[in-house]
Amino acid sequence: MARFVISDIHGAYKALLQCFERSGFDKNKDLLICLGDVCDGYTQVKECFDHLLTVKNLVYLLGNHDLWCLDWAKTGNTPDIWLSQGGSSTINSYKGSFDAEHYKLLKNAKWYYLIDNMMFVHGGFDTGRTLEKQTIETFAWDRSLVFEAYTKKTSKKIITGFDKVFVGHTPTINFNSQVPIRFCEVLLTDTGAGWGQKLSMINIDTGKVFQSDPVFNLYPYEKGR
Repeated sequence: MARFVISDIHGAYKALLQCFERSGFDKNKDLLICLGDVCDGYTQVKECFDHLLTVKNLVYLLGNHDLWCLDWAKTGNTPDIWLSQGGSSTINSYKGSFDAEHYKLLKNAKWYYLIDNMMFVHGGFDTGRTLEKQTIETFAWDRSLVFEAYTKKTSKKIITGFDKVFVGHTPTINFNSQVPIRFCEVLLTDTGAGWGQKLSMINIDTGKVFQSDPVFNLYPYEKGR
């Protein structure tokens, strides 16, 4: 079994297919850890979820956009901030009604995932508190971990107690990088697909990165986020 991580697909189904093909991912044998935020951005959100659900060994973590989507699925609420951050594309992808199997996936999604002293989380966490005492809002929205690691990156200090921490949510393009980057033991996996840049899929054990074409080339008539 090969083990991979991917994050922040944001409706870019064509990019997802390219990552699967270029990595040689085996949907029946390999493990895929998705760090959340499949929705909100490009128009093929439904197709992305459909495809992920064909993966036998899928671990799905909840992202901040997933929280907005879940609220819409439960209550019908469409706050302006969500619509302005790609929510309209999600609604259009489902023609106004969220799929029951996709709702089940998000409802049962993990807040974080631990394996082999590696941590996987969408946003981050508070290094000063135990994981059990933290909320989904922290795991889905936090960026303090990334910026703490960034400020200490030259020291190579372990700040979390984990060998590696894989996060999405904070695009590497904020640090002028179009590939995943590492600060201390924190690895940023979101390479800006939701903003038209490349989607990245990483082999957890080898560190090899597989990327899609720029998403703005795959969806030339859409603006994404």
